[in-house]
Amino acid sequence: MDIVDAHCHIISDDLTRYPKAPIGGKQSEWAATRPVTAEGMVSRMDETGIDQAVLVQATTNYGYDNSYVLDSCRRRPDRFVAVGTVDPLRPDAAASLKAAVGDGGLAGVRLFTSGSTVPTQGEWFVAPETFPFWEQAGELGLPVCLQMRLGPATRQLVELLERFPGVKVLLDHIGYPDIAASPARAGAEVAQLGVHPGLHLKLTHRNLERLRDAAEEAADFLGPVVEAFGAGRIAWGSNLPAAEQSLPELLGLAREVLAGLPERDQREIFAGTARRLYPGLDGTHTVRPA
Repeated sequence: MDIVDAHCHIISDDLTRYPKAPIGGKQSEWAATRPVTAEGMVSRMDETGIDQAVLVQATTNYGYDNSYVLDSCRRRPDRFVAVGTVDPLRPDAAASLKAAVGDGGLAGVRLFTSGSTVPTQGEWFVAPETFPFWEQAGELGLPVCLQMRLGPATRQLVELLERFPGVKVLLDHIGYPDIAASPARAGAEVAQLGVHPGLHLKLTHRNLERLRDAAEEAADFLGPVVEAFGAGRIAWGSNLPAAEQSLPELLGLAREVLAGLPERDQREIFAGTARRLYPGLDGTHTVRPA
């Protein structure tokens, strides 16, 4: 099966060329203790049978300096596309975004709304100052990954989707729904957002581990979510190396949890959705597990 990893991170071992500059001044634990270089990521992908991957900027290591993901994608355009991080609150955010995309540039961007990389307090991602950024993202057809937790912030997410219906928003980790408490309730919470055609879901180990633990009740979450969004708006990402497991283990986890879905849905989640969101993943490179 064609596999695309829609969410992984890389850290260079060249501190001179790619110095640390974490937003907030705090480097993430995984970046310090189990970093993976671009070359190391290719090796792991080859071992696992993953054709291509989306390199998501390690903001807690590089902040807004997207040099390493961009340079890595330029060196291996057959394997990678880059998702960088920008500050949408800057007055020049729209112009900077336009300048950052194109041939050899960013294939998408990622914004944080919680955690150590938040630039300011509150649900700033829908503040009026960000509107030029969102308008430009829509004009460019550029996917925007949004790291946020569903709950109190869901109202702002809906406001964003209604104000900018043409923007492709990819909700990282599906917004951390509380699957452990109630798969059915969490599934209903996510499914109600499926009416917004621009919203896509990124399924990672943070959801898959809880779905595995839910056993038969996992269907109470997956059923309504897949029905509401369609598999064509759901993409799998490993979150390596933020996830502690190996890449084969992370892919195995996803295969195990999604085994009950029709094969066509699995193909969408494991590759089809990512390839539509990121056309730079043209599918010309194919690997098989060693």
